[in-house]
Amino acid sequence: MRFQDGSTQARQPSLAEQRARQQAVAEQERQEALQAEQARAAEKKSSTKKKLLIGTGVTVGLVGLVATFYTVAKPTEVTATCTRDGIVDNDDNCDENYVRSHGGYSSGGFFFIPIGGGAYNSYRYNYGGTGAIGQRVSGGSYDPPSSRANVSTKSGKSVQRGGFGISGKSGTSGGTGKSGGS
Repeated sequence: MRFQDGSTQARQPSLAEQRARQQAVAEQERQEALQAEQARAAEKKSSTKKKLLIGTGVTVGLVGLVATFYTVAKPTEVTATCTRDGIVDNDDNCDENYVRSHGGYSSGGFFFIPIGGGAYNSYRYNYGGTGAIGQRVSGGSYDPPSSRANVSTKSGKSVQRGGFGISGKSGTSGGTGKSGGS
């Protein structure tokens, strides 16, 4: 036969050809499924990595925020030294209860104790200064520190409790207010 006129029909594939075709289709489907699974795994890994990085960033941010809060909230420790005319004196002379029990009074951070004849000795706290009783106070300031500071005397009496309620130190109140007795 030299030509085909189109009236002939294609023969049915043999059983071996049908199996080969089915195996080829199945292999192709298996390859597509494997590639889709690999793509899902890669996406999941990428998503997990992204979440981990975001979580790490959030954690570091929160740790930084908490650390900053505790640094700011932690009260500083300041020692208050009772002075009279710049000379270090007994801490009791700046204790409001002691002053009142001896007929004195306090006003504006000053403590006044009568010495007789209508005269008064005037005492006040120096914050952060040093010196022994009878010596001139060295350093410090007569201005009260910030309300975040824990202020106490050398004898351990608390003059001012500071901070945001984050202090493990407990003490008794030996004075009142920021200004040491106003």
